[in-house]
Amino acid sequence: MTRLDLDDLPPKIAALLEALPAGEELVLVRHGVVVARLTAEGGTPAAEPDADLPPETRLREVFEDFRAAIEDEF
Repeated sequence: MTRLDLDDLPPKIAALLEALPAGEELVLVRHGVVVARLTAEGGTPAAEPDADLPPETRLREVFEDFRAAIEDEF
């Protein structure tokens, strides 16, 4: 599977892709020829951080999630 990181795209394009509703089809065109059709899937919304937690706890959770994601990648 090919993966595209939205952080690598210009902000306007990334925002357009993020805003696609589930089931919406995106058609990629080059020189008037359709080169691909992509269908958006509904992603899971990010959980809102608990307001009761101190900033240090939230920061620790972010770093733990980041470390786990890096370990999963490699």
